[in-house]
Amino acid sequence: MTTTPHGAHLAELNVVTLRRPFDDPSMASFVEQLNPINAAADSAPGFVWRLVEEGSADATGLRPAGEDVVVNLSVWETQEALWDFTYRSGHLEVLRRRREWFARHVEAHLVLWWIPAGHVPSVDEALARLAALRADGPSPRAFTFSSSYTAAEAAHHLSAV
Repeated sequence: MTTTPHGAHLAELNVVTLRRPFDDPSMASFVEQLNPINAAADSAPGFVWRLVEEGSADATGLRPAGEDVVVNLSVWETQEALWDFTYRSGHLEVLRRRREWFARHVEAHLVLWWIPAGHVPSVDEALARLAALRADGPSPRAFTFSSSYTAAEAAHHLSAV
C-alpha cells in the first residue's frame, strides 16, 4: 500500500437520492451492476477500503442520510487512483446513466478529504465533511475533484481526525 508523502489517504463520500426503491423494476439495471462495480473497485489500483453493511456485499441498505439516500464511502491511496476508477473504468458507464436511477442534486453530493493512512472514516465523519463542503465551499478540510487540495495543504486537518 502506498501513501502520500504525508502518510495520508483520500476518503470519498458520494450520496445519491433514489428515484424509486431498489425493488422497483426500473432500478433493476442499476442493481445488476452493484456487485460487478464493487468488485472492480475492490481490485482497482489504489483502493484501500469501502463501507459495507454488516452481512451484505455493499452499503446500499444503510440510510444514515435519509430513507431514499444511498451512501458510498471509500478510501483510496491517492486522488489519482480514485479518479482513474471513477472516470477510466466500467464505473463511468454507471455515471453516464445515473439520471435513470437517481434524482439530480442541487447541493454537493460528493466530498473528498485527506485522512491519516490506516484511519477508517465513520459515516458521521463523512456526513460532517459533506455538510462542511455544502456550508463553506471547498477547503483543505472538504473538497471535490474540481476544487482539490493536496495532502500537504490539508495536513492541519489530518491531525483533527
